[in-house]
Amino acid sequence: MATHLITGAGSGIGEAVTRMLLARGDDVWLLARDAGRARQLAEHFAGTGGEVHTLVGDLAEPARLSWAFGHQSLPGELDSLLHVAGVVELGRVEELTPKVWDATLAVNLVAPAELTRLLLPQLRLARGHVVFVNSGAGLRTNGDWGAYAASKHGLKALADALRAEEAAAGVRVTSVYPGRTATPMQAKVHQQEGREYDPARWMTAESVATTVLTALDLPRGAEIVDLSVRPTG
Repeated sequence: MATHLITGAGSGIGEAVTRMLLARGDDVWLLARDAGRARQLAEHFAGTGGEVHTLVGDLAEPARLSWAFGHQSLPGELDSLLHVAGVVELGRVEELTPKVWDATLAVNLVAPAELTRLLLPQLRLARGHVVFVNSGAGLRTNGDWGAYAASKHGLKALADALRAEEAAAGVRVTSVYPGRTATPMQAKVHQQEGREYDPARWMTAESVATTVLTALDLPRGAEIVDLSVRPTG
């Protein structure tokens, strides 16, 4: 039985990953932005397999994560830290304000870095695995995607640096780059693009979750570094 901490468990890919891990009897710690959301998550996943714990910390305010964790019990060891949460706000560079840049970078880049820093002792003890659910935008970008893609390119750099630094401690690091996936975030993206949203055109969240578990389940002595997954057809 393994122990995992997951961000973004409330919907989409994060929810699918959580359900799969619980179904096989693993214990999960779910990060919630506040106590009310923590209760909702605990109730949502109750009775689905393994044990569910919650931890409160707002990814939109990464500088406060250390203070928040100092007032809560943390897992003793972590077999994996799964960074799934993210935000997106499309817009041309000429339109994007510092507020949008700050909010995007806080959740998509600075918070994963700080969360990883705070939990490295637990990951080292378990010789654990850090998985960053990135995006195709972490490898390439198009117009209107500047802020989001910049945060995801930065997330790739964070993963690559962490991998080099923590290899000696036995901590594995994987970046997963999903293409368009049928999630609430994708519905928001289509709305911002002014396009009709048809979830049948895109991958399911479960497909990406299976990809994440494939990386986690690789036998020790090897690691998947970068893994891209795309819709077919």
